[in-house]
Amino acid sequence: MKGWIIAGIIIALLAIVGVGGYNNLVSLNESVNGKWSQIENQLQRRADLIPNLVNTVKGFAAQEQQVIKSITDARANLAGAQGPAAKAQADAELSSALSRLLVVVENYPNLKSDQTFKALMDELAGTENRIAVARKDYNDAVQGYNTKIRSFPTSLYAGAMGFGAKEYFRAEEGAKTVPEVKF
Repeated sequence: MKGWIIAGIIIALLAIVGVGGYNNLVSLNESVNGKWSQIENQLQRRADLIPNLVNTVKGFAAQEQQVIKSITDARANLAGAQGPAAKAQADAELSSALSRLLVVVENYPNLKSDQTFKALMDELAGTENRIAVARKDYNDAVQGYNTKIRSFPTSLYAGAMGFGAKEYFRAEEGAKTVPEVKF
């Protein structure tokens, strides 16, 4: 009889630990998903600002159609990208196109003093900062989640319960290189 009671207690403890571990994984998974949502939210905010910025620049720099087209194309690629790797690549393309736009802006002093342009650039700069913070928060959440599912004893049951490793948001090759501005 004592053996059954001890076995029952051990099974009950394992069940409690298992449920707690599962709930912890669910919580971490939802945290990663929420952080990813914030990245997408900020990328969308930037994508929404860009048409206004492009239209403002068009008024001053009509002959710079290639730069404007590259921004429009990069924005469309970002909107259609799926997953962290594709979003990171599309984000890098858009950042590159925006840096080329800034080179164009340097050639148009009246544009730099235009209040609409200044306000849009301030909004864009704020959005870039928000994107950087959202990326960091996402990668921190992914790190915590991936560490948990790879740690013992969670690693014994995480895969069986459908919890797989999450992908980090990584910068594209060359993203660390400062763009060169030439006149």
